[in-house]
Amino acid sequence: MTEKQTQGREQDKKRSEQMVHELVQRINLHPGDADAYYELATVLVDLNSFAQAEELLMKALGLFAAQAEVVEKLHYGLGNVYYAAQDYPKAIAQFDQLGAQWKGAGYLMLAQSYMASGDHKRALVFSLTALGSQPKDVATLQVVAENLLALGNMSQAAQYYDQVLELDDRNGRAYFDRGLVAMVQGEDYGQYFKQAKSLDPQYFEKGQKKLADIERFIQTQKGTTKK
Repeated sequence: MTEKQTQGREQDKKRSEQMVHELVQRINLHPGDADAYYELATVLVDLNSFAQAEELLMKALGLFAAQAEVVEKLHYGLGNVYYAAQDYPKAIAQFDQLGAQWKGAGYLMLAQSYMASGDHKRALVFSLTALGSQPKDVATLQVVAENLLALGNMSQAAQYYDQVLELDDRNGRAYFDRGLVAMVQGEDYGQYFKQAKSLDPQYFEKGQKKLADIERFIQTQKGTTKK
């Protein structure tokens, strides 16, 4: 990590800590302000203080138990806490109980939770369900595409990545993954990797192992075909 990146992270941490202080004061002055609890939990997650965020939202669920809409939001927030802490079964349990108002966002988080758990089939089902209520949402389209890629459905993955890039032509991650799809399908992939390297060099570097795996797979397939 460069010195500039380190300084940036330190500044972000200081800003978050200042926000924690301000939100705690806001709760002390206005204990009935449910949004303050939700916002404070979000900042605590940014600081990796997952146990504190969980405790705060559990307390808020007790305080606002009579307010159904607030309870929904708090369950969504608690699901995000567990997701960030990589406790996916608990995250899924929270997202799974959301009502109609939060279903779109909840289905997407369910998809991401199952995807992180390695269950791409369920993740695909929930991401497609989320897409039904938000068909032009870039994040949802990308999750659909990523799960199709993981399941080996390359032609469908290509269609969804193309939709992502049509809506967000600065998405380096999508360019890289679209390049992987093109490579497997025997299409020109250089343009995608060039864009990916320019727009998201970190993801491009992380993706080199994935790239090498696919190259090996293609070579193996060629060898099998020759035989």
